[in-house]
Amino acid sequence: MATVLVAVLDAVGISTLEYLLDHHTGGVVFPHLSQLGLGTLLDQRHRARFGSWDERSHAVRLLQASASADSVIGHREMVGVVDERTYELFPNGFSPAFISALEGRIGRKTIFNKQAGGSDAIRFNMEEHARTGHPIVYASKCDPLIQIAMDEAVIPVSEQHRIGDVALTLATDMGVRINRVIVRAFVRKPGGEFQRTANRHDAVLPLDSRTLVDILRGRGVWTVSVGKISDLVNTTYDEKIKLTDPLALDPTLGLRFVHPKRKDTNPFVTQGVINALHGVSAADRPNGTLIFANFVDTDSLTGHDRDIEGTLSCVAEFDRVLPLFVRMLYRGDLLLITADHGMEHKNDYGYHSKEPVPLLAMRVGFGKDLGGLVTGGGEGLTEVGNLVAQVFYCANEYRGSITHIKS
Repeated sequence: MATVLVAVLDAVGISTLEYLLDHHTGGVVFPHLSQLGLGTLLDQRHRARFGSWDERSHAVRLLQASASADSVIGHREMVGVVDERTYELFPNGFSPAFISALEGRIGRKTIFNKQAGGSDAIRFNMEEHARTGHPIVYASKCDPLIQIAMDEAVIPVSEQHRIGDVALTLATDMGVRINRVIVRAFVRKPGGEFQRTANRHDAVLPLDSRTLVDILRGRGVWTVSVGKISDLVNTTYDEKIKLTDPLALDPTLGLRFVHPKRKDTNPFVTQGVINALHGVSAADRPNGTLIFANFVDTDSLTGHDRDIEGTLSCVAEFDRVLPLFVRMLYRGDLLLITADHGMEHKNDYGYHSKEPVPLLAMRVGFGKDLGGLVTGGGEGLTEVGNLVAQVFYCANEYRGSITHIKS
């Protein structure tokens, strides 16, 4: 049975990519994404910067059906959950009633409680946090969520995660319209800098309906999440791969950190995907394998900071390692590359945007008809799940399971 790899380039919508190219002065080379047809989805003014499409793949624009642009919402739509609800942003922070109740439940006072970018929230408050032990609470500029930053030397990681879970439960009980709480664990570095660590914790609203992942597991398909996927589509997987230790990287693969301070996590996701593909060869999986991976750096590392060169470097590095995945696929296997939303660059910040996203599909041994898969049958990003489900002969069950969550 086949293997399907779904790779999500976080926040790399088509309008976003065009904006990045418009404001980038140097050359851009994406040879492998070009072969898959990425250049054909962009405005004519950009197509000369891309290589030729080999026409052995399927390339199309998708427009999200859900009401809001967010990583949770986008990824869930890919597996059959269309969220028609709108969520709140909190430009003035969270209500005194919520903050008071939160402090009572966690047994600590909190500080800040303003809307801010994560870097600013930590930078401006880490001294007071270190002195008092009070968690830094802040509202996202673009997402319906609560963020809580804590130094690992001040509050143990296990307690940090508990605080995040408590905050989500409380927000749900009090009717605060968010879809997750993110705990931002960080450490202080010499010279006064800070660095977020891999001990981030996402407390996410539970799924109230079956997803494609659940359908596949019920049919015996081995399901693997790589990176933050299991935090976004928080259902049960057969295997979760989250690598954080540089020693876990295979030196023979030549994986690169493109951030000047090596803050990127995509090399760990690349290694995780390769490990999952090795598992396909090593284990007997008669019902096939789904590998669902999120490459987050184009959102959390470079996107919100409006780092044009950094974002394009991340995309270029993904393009460079793409052959590592393709060479491990066999005839009939399916590769899907897409995005969950875009990133609109404004004067103060990068904001998630609802815009067309690419879907590049390549099925080994077949042409752009993908071996007879029926394309265009899914609403919005549910088209990703539509193609996956056909490979595993459960398209009707998937289509019947698609849920629209009403406001």
